[in-house]
Amino acid sequence: MDDKIFDQIQQVDLKKTMESSYIDYAMSVIASRALPDVRDGLKPVQRRVLYSMVELGNTPDKPHRKCARIVGDTMGKYHPHGDSSIYGALVNMAQDWSMRYTLVDGHGNFGSVDGDGAAAMRYTEARLSKISLELIKDIGKNTVDFEPNFDETEKEPTVLPSRYPNLLVNGTTGIAVGMATNIPPHNLREVVNAVVRLIDNDIEDKETTIDELIDVVKGPDFPTGGIILGTSGIKEAYRTGRGKIRVRAVTNIEPMENGKNRIVVTELPYNVNKARLIEKIAELHKDKKIDGITDLRDETSREGMRIVVELRRDVNPSVVLNLLFKHTQLQDTFGVINLALVNGEPKVLNLYDLLNYYLIHQKDVVTRRTKFDLDKAEARAHIVEGLIIAQDNIDEVISIIRSSQTTQQAKTRLMERFGLTDEQSQAIVDMRLRALTGLEREKLEAEYKELMAQIAQLKAILADEKKLLGVIREEIIAIADKYGDDRKTEIGYDEYDMSMEDLIPETNTVITMTKVGYIKRMSTDNFKAQHRGGKGIKGMETIEDDYIVEMLMTTSHHYLMFFTNTGRVYRIKAYEIPEASRTSRGTAIINLIPLQPDEKITAMIPIKEYEDDKYLFMATRNGIVKKTPIKDYENIRKNGLAAINLREDDKLIEVKVTDNSEDILLFTKFGQCIRFKETDVRSTGRTTMGVIGMNLAPNDVIIAMQTASMGEAVLLVSSNGLGKRTRIDEFTTQNRGGKGVKCYKITEKSGNLVGVKSVENDDELMLITTEGIIIRIQVSDVTVLGRITTGVKLINLKEGVSVASIAKVVEDKTLMPPEEAKEENDESENSDEDSAENNNSHAEAIENNTEA
Repeated sequence: MDDKIFDQIQQVDLKKTMESSYIDYAMSVIASRALPDVRDGLKPVQRRVLYSMVELGNTPDKPHRKCARIVGDTMGKYHPHGDSSIYGALVNMAQDWSMRYTLVDGHGNFGSVDGDGAAAMRYTEARLSKISLELIKDIGKNTVDFEPNFDETEKEPTVLPSRYPNLLVNGTTGIAVGMATNIPPHNLREVVNAVVRLIDNDIEDKETTIDELIDVVKGPDFPTGGIILGTSGIKEAYRTGRGKIRVRAVTNIEPMENGKNRIVVTELPYNVNKARLIEKIAELHKDKKIDGITDLRDETSREGMRIVVELRRDVNPSVVLNLLFKHTQLQDTFGVINLALVNGEPKVLNLYDLLNYYLIHQKDVVTRRTKFDLDKAEARAHIVEGLIIAQDNIDEVISIIRSSQTTQQAKTRLMERFGLTDEQSQAIVDMRLRALTGLEREKLEAEYKELMAQIAQLKAILADEKKLLGVIREEIIAIADKYGDDRKTEIGYDEYDMSMEDLIPETNTVITMTKVGYIKRMSTDNFKAQHRGGKGIKGMETIEDDYIVEMLMTTSHHYLMFFTNTGRVYRIKAYEIPEASRTSRGTAIINLIPLQPDEKITAMIPIKEYEDDKYLFMATRNGIVKKTPIKDYENIRKNGLAAINLREDDKLIEVKVTDNSEDILLFTKFGQCIRFKETDVRSTGRTTMGVIGMNLAPNDVIIAMQTASMGEAVLLVSSNGLGKRTRIDEFTTQNRGGKGVKCYKITEKSGNLVGVKSVENDDELMLITTEGIIIRIQVSDVTVLGRITTGVKLINLKEGVSVASIAKVVEDKTLMPPEEAKEENDESENSDEDSAENNNSHAEAIENNTEA
């Protein structure tokens, strides 16, 4: 007996057995439990729950059913696992803070954002949500494959038709063996628009790039809202399938009585437990890691989330808020892993792959549905053809049927007499007497005509893939229109993310800076052109002895390079300067640029990009000029870069971008000008001093530098508001270092020169006074005069007020909407009388201290 038992023992390799068993287990978890299918975005348990509810008739137009019944049906028919896992999946699909578009309409306690669990399934009820009907739509039309369930007593779908891209729209999270998925939810409209872009390009036989799709899908759209910081993580995730997205809570600092402030949190990052967050803040305060919190409470209600953190009067609320972002989940990171099953295999997918696999699935679904509808229509048309034949020969048909002994004999004789099929003859013998009326004959003919049109349309769709794509496009747009909504998650600015520029519209903008160092960015709409001689409009509220000294026109995407009196250069993007109203003072430049003590901005220029064979040409107050390749300034550190070596009593007054072929014009305060070739100045490094550009008279200084190619004439403006245009060709070229020629007749009435700009006839100019008044005038209104003249009045000035600086309006018309450009052209055609009337009323408004 013992020998027999011993003979039955089999020796196996434990290592191989463990490997085989573990691989089987791992594949089961990967393919049948933890990961979603790329086609419908559902895990098996979710798909089975939804299909069980369909079979139960648990649709949105029916009453809610007990969740215990739904879980029992799912477990008994399709999912032979624990009821807790099934109920957990059901609960998750009903939570509007977990899913962007809930698939289950829950009734009862389904948990909370504080991490509270749902009530037991015997207490809760549920039914399908309206959008989940789009997941199972047309499932009865042979659109997807079915397979036997675990005990082969039922059939279940391998995938749902999913008429919208659920994987991206609702996202998913799952941990398998050796891999995990973490796909964030997205906005339905954006994802559908991306699929439409894919379809449109397929129809036009164009290739779709990921960059095109990124332009449409702005980023994840979490059900809890929040703010995504920057776009670099989004783009990385969309391009590679993996990325880290920083999400921040929506917070506001609200002033309270007695000078105190409070931080109010109204939206949290996705998947952040509110109760644990509040506990963490309290713990940080207790451990003295965050000081200044006097009260912490949760004021969340039906109206929305609201966490209040009250602060002491003597603490800076911004500092406390930044500490909260650093130490709590008020700022969190969402790690994107776009892992999904493609033909049963797990793959990490980029944005194009996710949408393309979905579109392939839809092509298959619509093709199979179309074939199903075609077969059904052809079968019905075949029957209707037989009924029409019977109608045409009704007396003979009745005679054959009456004279036949059995139904089968009647069918056989009808088939032989009229050449009918078995299905047609069966329909005829089943025909009721009412079908003999004339009205029924008309109905049959109308139905046949409609069926033939339908058959032709269905065959056309099957024969032409572009028509098939058109059907998908039309249906998916209808779903987006029906269920789509606005974004909940805002994509905010990240100071370390240069790609944020893509989110900022490129618009024309005005940058002004004052003598004391206040800078601001304004829309060009603030300044409308007036005729010369007006009083202008209020440009800003200035403090005592402060006025605008720098004003330039650029676009929001240009770099602004700031040159200082110590010879250093700093750089920021124009959009980084806070936008302000026309009359506000702006922001102190020290908040944007780390200036050293006693360091002041003396020149600023806009630059789009750093090109080869381009130079920065600099001129100083004492007539020194210098030329350096612009590439030398491409990598400017945050704390600045040496730009020029200056003498102690000198300062930089203007910088231009040149190409080594320009003629340079220098203008002095006392009305002298010199014109020389740029090639007279050799190129030197950043930290050099330069060479003499103009020999100045005692107490005279350079006030402007222009290039000959910038306009057909120069417009010169004196401190007392007089100005003129003089053609550039009146200034003859000479060698650098000379005294130059007279360019303006200085008188007591005119005052010294304060600004010179190269202009064309259709340009516009802005004049800024020491009182902050700005006037925008047409260059064509300014008289063309010779070199040794004074000019005409450009602006009316009060006693003691003078012109501080001028700026040429250089708008990029490509950035202006067509309607706006047309309006501007229409305005420029207004009569002088209308403009004068507008100027008078504007001037009166300023005099009365009312808003212009």
